[in-house]
Amino acid sequence: MTFRTRFAPSPTGPLHLGHAYSAILAHDMARAAGGAFLLRIEDIDQTRAKPEWEDLIYYDLSWLGLTWDEPVMRQSERMDIYAAALDKLWDRDLLYPCTCNRRDIAQAASAPQEGAPLLGPDGIIYPGTCRSKPRMPNHMCARPKHTALRLNMAQAALADDVFVPRLGTAGVAAFEEKGNGEGIPRGLIEFTPEDVAHDIGDVVLARRDMGGSYHLSVVLDDAAQGITNVVRGADLFDATRIHVILQRLLGLPTPVYHHHRLIRDENGKRLAKRDDARAIRTYREEGLTPSDIRALVGLSH
Repeated sequence: MTFRTRFAPSPTGPLHLGHAYSAILAHDMARAAGGAFLLRIEDIDQTRAKPEWEDLIYYDLSWLGLTWDEPVMRQSERMDIYAAALDKLWDRDLLYPCTCNRRDIAQAASAPQEGAPLLGPDGIIYPGTCRSKPRMPNHMCARPKHTALRLNMAQAALADDVFVPRLGTAGVAAFEEKGNGEGIPRGLIEFTPEDVAHDIGDVVLARRDMGGSYHLSVVLDDAAQGITNVVRGADLFDATRIHVILQRLLGLPTPVYHHHRLIRDENGKRLAKRDDARAIRTYREEGLTPSDIRALVGLSH
């Protein structure tokens, strides 16, 4: 099978050293394997995406010497694909509408059951406030303004295409991990229905006024681009269980995952787009070269 990976930035600010590391690493892995490196623009949130940031992404990556092998995929052009997937999940009784805001969730989760974790991959684990709301004919009817759609994780765990039965357990799902991120285990990573119900909860698959969420779009886009190996930061490792569940529910393949280390500042804090002082553009304007950027992130030739 041909090695196919991607870099998938959001055009919501300048790329920084952390983006440079992830993009260069994925590009180098693809080239070393004789495979393909693809680019995807994750602009599903049109309230924050800006054309000038998208243009800068292309410029920064080209300046770094990175080339992509196929036309760029843009999420804003795939809203019908996300809607069709939501239809499929809705028809299987796996989604429900949620009108809770962040304050509602925080208040409802302020007294969790003993031993239950408060935080999951998406922040505070949703306490299920809206899970019993009446069903509507389809998910569009159930989504007036300011309504999200959540995956009923307990219901998904019962689907016979998600967890494979194993003696002594209700079943397991798994993915292969080959990364080098801090504290990331390697090899076959298995998890159970109890794990996702306890540690993740009912995640959002369609946000307010948006056609989908990161979790939904990333699995559909990876499948559409034929991605065999996902290269991304260690901060997304815990979310991979969500993605494997969605892949199985939607009949999509599960790639091999490479969760890499994060680029951090001098205080050990991982970089964010607000750290403009570490933007690739800034280093370029200061006279650094692409080789200098590689050296800064530990990927010198």
